[in-house]
Order: sequence, then structure tokens, then C-alpha cells
Amino acid sequence: MKEYMQKVQLPSGVVHVYAGPELFGALDYQVFQMANNNLQIPNQVYMSYTPDVHVGVGTCIGTTAVWRSEDGYVSPSIVGSDIGCGMRVHLTNLHKDELKDVKLRRKLVKTIEKYLPVDDQARGHFSDIRVEHIVTKGLHGLPKKYIPDSYTPRKSTSLTHVESSRFHIDENVLNRFPDAVWHRSHRQLGTLGGGNHFAEIQAIEIAEENREVAEAWGLFDGQVVVMIHSGSRAWGGSVNQTCSSDMQRVMRQNELGTADPKLLFAPLEHPAAQNYVNLMYSALNYAVVNRHLIAYAIREAGKDLFGSKFEMTTLYDLMHNYAWEEEHGGQSYFVHRKGATRALPAGHPDNPQPYMATGHPALIPGSMGTASYLMVGAQGGQANFHSICHGAGRIRSRSATKRVVTLNEFASSMRVGTDEEIVVNQKSLEAILDESPQAYKDVDQIIESVVGAGLAEVVAKCKPMATVKGAK
Repeated sequence: MKEYMQKVQLPSGVVHVYAGPELFGALDYQVFQMANNNLQIPNQVYMSYTPDVHVGVGTCIGTTAVWRSEDGYVSPSIVGSDIGCGMRVHLTNLHKDELKDVKLRRKLVKTIEKYLPVDDQARGHFSDIRVEHIVTKGLHGLPKKYIPDSYTPRKSTSLTHVESSRFHIDENVLNRFPDAVWHRSHRQLGTLGGGNHFAEIQAIEIAEENREVAEAWGLFDGQVVVMIHSGSRAWGGSVNQTCSSDMQRVMRQNELGTADPKLLFAPLEHPAAQNYVNLMYSALNYAVVNRHLIAYAIREAGKDLFGSKFEMTTLYDLMHNYAWEEEHGGQSYFVHRKGATRALPAGHPDNPQPYMATGHPALIPGSMGTASYLMVGAQGGQANFHSICHGAGRIRSRSATKRVVTLNEFASSMRVGTDEEIVVNQKSLEAILDESPQAYKDVDQIIESVVGAGLAEVVAKCKPMATVKGAK
């Protein structure tokens, strides 16, 4: 019988690794080296890795790290530089058969590019939105015209089908940012960014064992959905850069540190830590709005191409780079997730009201050219503070991928030249070779580990039909 969780005893403590035997056996020693460093942060009560774990800066992507709120710590390194990076899925009223013509898929991609800027220096199409409203009020800071379902409250999903629509902050912390940061963040609203960020057109394949849940969510077999992966852009980057120097100063003054100088942390009660938490929450506000506006742009493109009857309702929006307070077993904890997704089961009180009876959708992207997954938390997830994977997880660096993966291999995985081609908005696949599926772990093995460990269940598989990537 396969084991999907192993407790690994390290000199500084225990890390719980959720991974099947093959994935576990392939883990690099640096993964455990980083865990040992992370476990040296005082008062930590729990640490785990999801099966997509891989080396990051200071902390691995795929980490859940937990402290009690009363004597806890916060670590920008265990949040990640792209604060609030996360996923969003929208449901359309299209069936995949309506997009079976590859020429129509190409036309759809070109239409999306009219409404969604993809060049790195391109300005977003939302100049009438005030950034100060976004970073302080989240989705509630948007003008009403950008909440397309606000005029039909009974059918509205924009503000309710999200992990959080607003994080409250102390607005005084925003005074630290120069005008250049505000200007750049304003320009970038509603843009994807580069790297592994994307918007993808996918087709649903419901898992029979969870068909009842899928139908309760509004899914049907063959349904076309839109999956979006993006974060807080320049705003989150500026928060990270500004607060890193603060954290370094606190660590020197209090003689804190580990073997890794890039692992930054401070006691939650310290003013510098509270400053970071507030600024982090402002970036979480920016991130959820950014994904919302990307979806808004794609919705406009859909109406342009398919007519006014085209629908695109929010299934869910969630984060996988953040830290916040949660209650577990009646105790308040400060939970960090870096490249990890919260997946709550049916009945959990933290579910948004529309998903209380089923559990909310957990949105897990695959690599480009492979399937993504819609999952739902299982009761067994409590053992891991309800954390699961956030994607496939890299096995090769970008430079290594370019050295060992050929364009023909990449083209084959994208089924180029066939009726099943996954259309991409790039003149040449060479420009995005470092994002080929060969750069990532097998997402099916990742999902098998999560299900095998009893953390979550598959509700639907999402097969890619067309992908929009941001330029570098």
C-alpha cells in the first residue's frame, strides 16, 4: 500500500511531507535543508510540504508553516515575493464542441488580446480605477460598472464566490510608497504578468464520484471554463522589497537568524511585523482585483466574439501565497502558505456561504499543455491545516529547460498541427519554452498524492483548449 505522507525528522524539527513514493524519492536535498532552516524560527508549531514542493528563495514553494497567533512570527519568505498570487475560474455557457474549430480558437485568443494587454510594458485598460481604493477595499473599491453582475443581485457571484473580497488594513502604512510605485501599479491593473501566469480556455470533464458536487457548483460535462493565474504585480513586489529591509533590521537588533540570510522573519507583535502584515493585506486586495479585471477583459472579448448572450460567472477565486489568522480546534493560528492552497470540506465554517454545503472549489492548475483540476477539501485535510498543492511544481529551472527540451517536444505536447491543438498567443513556442510541461512535475501524480493522503477529492478535470500568456 502506498504511503502519501511521511514525517521527516530533521535536526531542527519535523516536516510533514505529503507526496507519493516516486515524488518523495525525487526530492532534492535542498528541500530538506530549507525545511531545517525554516524550523529554526522560534515557536513554530507545524510545517509541511505539498507534493509539488520545489526550492524557492528562503523557503520552498509548497510550504505550509504555522504559529499560534499569541506568540507567532511572520515571514515574508514564507509568503513569497508575488504576494496574493492565486487562481480564478469562471464558468461560461459554451460547450467545447462550439470551439472545436481550431481557427475559431485562434480568433478567440486574438480577441482576448484586444481586451487583455499581454506585453510587459503595456498599460491596462482601467485608467478610471483608483489604486488607493483597490489596495484598501479590494473588490469593494471597484466602480460598479466593473462588477458586471451587480445589477442582478440574486445571480451575483463576483463578491461572494471568492476566498476574500476585502482585507481590512491600517491605511497609514501606505504613506511609505513613492509616486512611482502607485503609477506603475495603476498601469498594471488588469494585466497577467510574465513567467507562469496565464489565462486559459478549458473544457470540463466531471469526476463521476463527485458529480453531485459538480452540478451544485454549476458544472456540466464539456463546459468551457476560463482559468486565470496571476498576482499582485508591481504592488506586491514593492511591498516585499520595502519590508525586507525592515525585517533584516529587526533580525539584527534581536539577534535572530538561520543559516540562510534570505530567510526573513520577525515576531508578530513587533511594529515592523504589523507593518508588513498590513502591507501584505493591501497586496492581497490588489491581487484579487487584478484577477477580477483580467476576467472582466476576457468576458468583454467573449461578448465581442460570441454575442451578448455569452455568460461568464465566477466559480471561485483563491490565493496560494499569503499568511493570515485561522481558527483550528478552537485555537487561533497564524498560517503561512507559500505555493499552497486552502481546501475546506463541506460544513467548515470558513467556507463562503454559497459553498457551505459542498466545500469551496480548490483550483489547481497543471502545466501548459496538461490538464488542471477542480478539487474539494476532505475531512482528512484538517491534519494539514487544510492545505493542498497549488499546481504541478517545477522540476527544472528555466535555463535548464531551454537546454534539455526541444521545440519539437514542446510542440508535440501542445498537439500543434492537429485539430486538438492547444492554441497559444505566441508567434513562436521558443519564447515560452521554459514554461513547457517538461519543466514541471506530472500533475496527475501530484493530484494522486493529495487524494491518496485524504486531503481533497477531484470534482472535475479541466482540459486545455487555448492559452494566453503574458510577454516577458
